[in-house]
Amino acid sequence: MIRWGILGPGRIAHKFAQDLLTVPDAQLYAVASSNQQRADEFAQQYGIPHAFDRYDDLLTLPDLDVVYVATPHTEHHKNVLMLLKGGVAVLGEKPFAMNSEQVREMVEIARSKKVFLMEALWSRFMPGIVRALELAQSGVIGKIVSVKADFGFKAQFSPEGRLFNKALGGGALLDIGIYPLFLSYLFLGKPTSIKASAIFGTTDADEQCGMVMTYEGEQLALLDCTLRAKTDCVGIIQGELGQIRIHSRFHETKGVTLHVEGEEPATFDFDRTTHGYDYEANHVMQCLSAGLTESPLWSLEDSLNLMALLDAVRAEAGIVYE
Repeated sequence: MIRWGILGPGRIAHKFAQDLLTVPDAQLYAVASSNQQRADEFAQQYGIPHAFDRYDDLLTLPDLDVVYVATPHTEHHKNVLMLLKGGVAVLGEKPFAMNSEQVREMVEIARSKKVFLMEALWSRFMPGIVRALELAQSGVIGKIVSVKADFGFKAQFSPEGRLFNKALGGGALLDIGIYPLFLSYLFLGKPTSIKASAIFGTTDADEQCGMVMTYEGEQLALLDCTLRAKTDCVGIIQGELGQIRIHSRFHETKGVTLHVEGEEPATFDFDRTTHGYDYEANHVMQCLSAGLTESPLWSLEDSLNLMALLDAVRAEAGIVYE
């Protein structure tokens, strides 16, 4: 039995908790909020025995195995360090922190203390994404020529809300642009050049961001994200011999279609009854049971590389946080 704690019982934490209830050998064991009533209500809803109004109270539970950190972006670094220094394994929501310097410190502490740490890049563990990567690596579409991915939805404007408030790490790039960027990294690795541009709203948060990346193998990644409109949200891996289409919404896809020149399209379905957070939770539990301190599928080096790309895009597009 792996005992889970949740730090920050917000919207995403509710979805994670609902999915965790479907995972064998997982127990929702503790929740911590900045508000006792909120913690109590969350605990009552999911049958959690321990509810705290202080985050560091989680460290008083010696049998707590791992904590899912789901606070705003700006709090990730502080929250994760507190848990790691207390010897508690962490699954930390994306983006892992606000910049590479913060992520590097988190990684150094985790490695020095030999405590498990992983970024909650749930897309990496979606069966559809896993299948798409397997197809690409098999060579069935030949050499990859380009990766195209978009992510957009029309967000209700709230200047104090998480999406638009710079003090909470608001903006399209960090919240949803990370997904197209992740897809390009997964299939093409690190680029040799980055071009990016952003459109800013009244709160000075980036509400749209477009990225063009080139690679050593003469490949391109064309990526964009927006909070101003609902887009197709598909991922297309284009090869010399065909194409892999990751169905909408690609970051939580339930299907992949393979198009090879001269052949009938082949579609792979991955339907589910959960939101999809159970896949990453299962992976974390497998890592903990095996005594691992890093994921072999989404390593701390991967998180460092992805954050370095986010930093580079921000610098290019003029996206600045205090």
